[in-house]
Amino acid sequence: MLIAHSWRSKTALVIALGMTSMTAFPILTMTSATAVPKPYSIAQLFSQSQQVVVPAGTVIPVKYDEADKIVVAPDDKTPVTLTVAANIRSASGTILLREGTQIKGELRPAEGGTQFVAQELIFRNTNRRLPIDATSRTITERETIKKGANVSSILTGAAVGAGAAAALSEIFGDIDAIKVIGGAGAGALAGLLLGGRRQTEVIVVRPNTDLDLTLQSDLVLR
Repeated sequence: MLIAHSWRSKTALVIALGMTSMTAFPILTMTSATAVPKPYSIAQLFSQSQQVVVPAGTVIPVKYDEADKIVVAPDDKTPVTLTVAANIRSASGTILLREGTQIKGELRPAEGGTQFVAQELIFRNTNRRLPIDATSRTITERETIKKGANVSSILTGAAVGAGAAAALSEIFGDIDAIKVIGGAGAGALAGLLLGGRRQTEVIVVRPNTDLDLTLQSDLVLR
């Protein structure tokens, strides 16, 4: 009887150990199932969840503080720095891009006129810089400037691109009173003698209304 009792006790012990070990395996299986799958790391997933994106197609209102107008020659490439005129918000109201952020780019010849092409954001207070892919509509408003004509209505309050300034200097001589942007030394433009009269054609840009930008691709802020 003693032997049988001992055998039953050992058997019960083995069964108990077996049950204990079986209950341990599901715990290990659950732990491995919740691990981050390759090739992503926890840091990568956290970074992705923190991205702030302004989607393509978003319109960014801008302003230009240096002048009321920008006058450029049709073939001018004129560097210009604009400023974001109002906060850009998400659908939930979160500010994505703050008013006052600068946008560097240039006015470039486009079909029938000129177009602003944005190149870089400069964030206020931090001086952080970020590439941006955005453009304005094409501006096609043209004016013909002739020697002897009163051009004050065109040039008053205007900044003038270097190419247009070179053309104007061919017509009027001294243009020191004009605010020239885009650097000096653009060279005098050819073909100013048209029909026996010295004249040139310029494009007039009103930046506060003409240059609102449309994102051509998503802008990832962080």
